[in-house]
Amino acid sequence: MKKKAVVLLSGGLDSTTCLGMALRAGFEPVCLSIDYGQRHSIELERAKVVAKAHGVTDHRVVKLDLRAIGGSALTADIAVPKHDEVSQVSANIPPTYVPARNTIFLGLALGLAEVVGATDIFIGVNAVDYSGYPDCRPEFVRAFEQLATLATKAGVEGARFTIHAPLSGMTKADIVRTGAAAGVDYSLTHSCYDPSPEGLACGRCDSCLLRRKGFEEAQVPDPTRYVGR
Repeated sequence: MKKKAVVLLSGGLDSTTCLGMALRAGFEPVCLSIDYGQRHSIELERAKVVAKAHGVTDHRVVKLDLRAIGGSALTADIAVPKHDEVSQVSANIPPTYVPARNTIFLGLALGLAEVVGATDIFIGVNAVDYSGYPDCRPEFVRAFEQLATLATKAGVEGARFTIHAPLSGMTKADIVRTGAAAGVDYSLTHSCYDPSPEGLACGRCDSCLLRRKGFEEAQVPDPTRYVGR
């Protein structure tokens, strides 16, 4: 039997690449998507499509309303920043940062890992071409890995959890190339923070600009459907 791994799957470019890498590494993925009240909830539909396309037989969606906390352009009535060029993306932490999101997501993934008997968790955080979120940094991932062993029954009984963040040191172009080599169909994914009612990408939010930059630099055709294009 293949070794199981929990893969956090948002339906975006990074998490879908992680899923492809987990499959390529020989893991049996148990995918976990979080419906947290995000304004771009279309990504959950994409996650279901992505999981099915990759032959995932265990895909779970947890509903958790972070709008009750707010504090982010993704979970409150705060405008999503828009730019004309990727060079305009701020080095400061933007309002699209969702307080403690990856801590919460990894906590849920850890609980699921205990239930299904997995000690490997994949998360698509990136610390090169990204929006400066503090919970995407390698230091955070390593700290959570230590926490996982301390905070669980499995850890107390001798299990050692591994938090895989294989995209951490990659540029978006590296990620696109890696995913393409693993057979990822990026036309199934969604990354935009502020899509149109029809689900088209705005083309101007940080996520859209970084995604487009990745395809351009990787010299891979961009299958994203943008507003007005």
